Amino acid sequence: MPLWWWLLDSLLFVVVLLVLLLVGLLVRGRLLARSGGAFDMSVTRGADAQARGWMHGLAVYGDTELRWFRTFSLSWRPRYRFVRGDVQIDGRREPRGDEVHAIHPGHLIVGTAFASDVRQFAMSPDALTGLLSWLESSPPGQRVNNVL
Repeated sequence: MPLWWWLLDSLLFVVVLLVLLLVGLLVRGRLLARSGGAFDMSVTRGADAQARGWMHGLAVYGDTELRWFRTFSLSWRPRYRFVRGDVQIDGRREPRGDEVHAIHPGHLIVGTAFASDVRQFAMSPDALTGLLSWLESSPPGQRVNNVL
């Protein structure tokens, strides 16, 4: 078999593999969003206003925790779990400088403080309202730590 035939087969294999990867990402995203209570949310570990470090993802509400999944991952396990009583919101702000290009358009940035190494969330104003409501509606006897 000639060399060009091997190259063509290899290229076709890579293209099929990339298409399968893309389909896997789309199916995973649809199934996660289908579970209900899902919204786009970006997170960063940095506390300052920098474009570097922002990760796009999908947050899904649970009974006692908010689960965050990276957008470009095939993992079915959440990258971060934010327990309702441990999340503290420390104010909101508009994106500054290069942050405008690092997060979704129209998203607000809120500071957070808890045991995880995530220091900021970026989400739409409607999603922020939903998050604050979810945090405040904890079951009786549990502490609520959100301050805005």
